[in-house]
Amino acid sequence: MARLCKPRARAGAGSRRVLRSDPPAPRAAAARRGDTVRPRGVRLLAWVAPLALSGAIAVALLPWRRDAGAPPPRELLAGGNEPPAPRVAPELESLDRNALQAAAAYAGEHGSRALIVSRHDHIVFERYWQGSSFETLTDAQTFTPLLAALAAGVAISHRRIGWPDEPIGAFIAEWRQDPRGAITVRNLLQSSSGLAPSARARDGGTDLIAAALSEPLAGTPGITRLEQPADAQLLALLLERATHQRYALYLSQALWRRIGAADAWLRLDHPGGAAHADCCLLARQGDWIRIGQLLLRDGNYRGDEVIRPGWVTLMRTPSRADPRYGAYLRLGSPAAPGHEPYAARDLFAVQGEQGNRLWLVPSLQIAILRTAPAGRDASWDDSRVPNLIIRGARDYTPPAQPGADVSVLVPAHKP
Repeated sequence: MARLCKPRARAGAGSRRVLRSDPPAPRAAAARRGDTVRPRGVRLLAWVAPLALSGAIAVALLPWRRDAGAPPPRELLAGGNEPPAPRVAPELESLDRNALQAAAAYAGEHGSRALIVSRHDHIVFERYWQGSSFETLTDAQTFTPLLAALAAGVAISHRRIGWPDEPIGAFIAEWRQDPRGAITVRNLLQSSSGLAPSARARDGGTDLIAAALSEPLAGTPGITRLEQPADAQLLALLLERATHQRYALYLSQALWRRIGAADAWLRLDHPGGAAHADCCLLARQGDWIRIGQLLLRDGNYRGDEVIRPGWVTLMRTPSRADPRYGAYLRLGSPAAPGHEPYAARDLFAVQGEQGNRLWLVPSLQIAILRTAPAGRDASWDDSRVPNLIIRGARDYTPPAQPGADVSVLVPAHKP
């Protein structure tokens, strides 16, 4: 067996010598002396390869760090962390339980996360999906700019801002001698600043203040309504300049803590930078029913005058630029053709292009909160949920239609 192995070993060794490109003898001798001798191309590669490798690692590391799911920087919006409104049976507030169940069924079919109904400052109905609850932290989406509008009302009450039609150039020194300084507080509230739509992506790392201040005028302020981040961002900047406080601190002291909401978190453009006033607040989803109760009571929350009376009425005033809207509030019937009008003429809503909705009916003191993940549902009917609940109120009286027979509404009436 050994005799068979030795020839094979010798044959294998011979074949390796044939296939291998052996270095010249002098280089082999140098290698034996411990010197490293390489061709010129190899020596150059020895210098370039580590540099190229380190560059490749750096380039590869940047997207890895961005895609690693690191949360964006945030700033605390301190709340009062008080218990929610008392919970009572819907019958005690003259609401039909079956109507509430029907509204919940429709909301659940369309990907909702929560449906909360309040009347006369009592929570009368709650339904949650996707494993959420009253305390679940969710993205406020387009609810976020409403807080800047409410805080502006407090600032006017405190005389930090003179009046709604005060030019913002009085607070934003960069625009004091600029035509954009003539934009008023009301223009920002009604999304009618006349600034051009933002051409910048407002993702992580964007300087929000620099971006807002760089937007050029595209039209006359107050004439055209256009939802864009710059208006809410400038309103928050104005509040900081007028109060000499960080936006999060003033918002907490003026509003969020006073309504007893839990701690929330504003998103920042970079650590220590500006807070997003246009989106992205992380807050307990149930706390938005507190905002609804505040709006229904014209700035009063459970007996505490948070905002001077009349401010919410001003926010509900139709904008000259678009009478369907006030200050971050939707007025009247849904814009989508073919949908049923709202069952109550005084209904107004906080809504945008995303899933969250807050419907308010002052005449019935009903607040309806629906939260949902961002995204549009083409089959969603904005009037379906509130109309089911409104018509389920025992004291609801349908509004008379133009040309309607009054005797249908009031049987004893005689023309």
